[in-house]
Amino acid sequence: MLIFVIMILVFFITVATVDIGDLILDFFIPILEFLAPFMPGKIFPKFFFEMEIGQQAFLAAMLVTLVSGFLGVFLLTRNLALIGDGLAHVSFGGVALAIVFSSTSPLYFALTLSIISAIIIYELQVREILSGDASIGIFLTGMLALGLVSLRIWGGGIQNDIEGYLFGNILLVDKESFNIICIISIFSIAFLIISRKILLISSIDPLAAQIQGIPVRASGLAFSIITAAAVVSMVQVMGALLVTALLVTPAATSQLISNSIRSSFIWAQVFGFSSVLLGLYYSSELETGSGSMIALIAAIIFGVVAIFQFGLKPLLYQSENLN
Repeated sequence: MLIFVIMILVFFITVATVDIGDLILDFFIPILEFLAPFMPGKIFPKFFFEMEIGQQAFLAAMLVTLVSGFLGVFLLTRNLALIGDGLAHVSFGGVALAIVFSSTSPLYFALTLSIISAIIIYELQVREILSGDASIGIFLTGMLALGLVSLRIWGGGIQNDIEGYLFGNILLVDKESFNIICIISIFSIAFLIISRKILLISSIDPLAAQIQGIPVRASGLAFSIITAAAVVSMVQVMGALLVTALLVTPAATSQLISNSIRSSFIWAQVFGFSSVLLGLYYSSELETGSGSMIALIAAIIFGVVAIFQFGLKPLLYQSENLN
């Protein structure tokens, strides 16, 4: 837990003093420009590999995909698949309030509100005041309603940029948002790697972990905060209504074919990056929303893998035995 507190302090110091986004852009822009001639399509390579605003959006999508692959496996292991959906709706409420108050940094509002909500949801669950699903449901509907009502009364209704936060619009990723996404992604990955053994043990058997002296409650609270921050970083790419598609679907697909936690992590990354790359390609070429196309591709991949694993594979196995 001390490590997590130190990471939080470093996070806020980094946000205030270091522009990590520019460092990442400076490193990857030459690579993207080199790859541009080899990419298929007309709009996809020109926008995402040659234009700075597209390169920024593309790298943001890659970072949140990397985080979601690891985080999704942990969430499914802990039976918390719905927490991402709930916190995404909370983050939309934060974005709506930021717009109502004319804030230039809606992600900061969303991040603050999501972290507070994640802590309350976790405490309600741990103290057995409400079940996890009940508390998630209350915050999901309540904060979404707060955002919609606030916009209707004080914000002039749902505008195009608000639709982007609801359904995903990768063009919303500006320099400030990109910097926040980079910092959240780096700290989330660092936390998940450092705490992976504690998180896995406390997920599989919390009582045994507690007997062994593992800080189950503290690690669970830290995990909830990291989940809230990671979900906020995904909202601009996927949209509040579709975050679960990137957070859960690739991880769920990996569990169809994996026989260990390690292979689940690897396959979740494979399916996640496949969904995002194909989603960005088709959304740019067909001029559709990035979040909805990524969600659709992720669902199709899940369906194909499920059909192969539980339909075609048994048939092939039977035919081999007959021969």
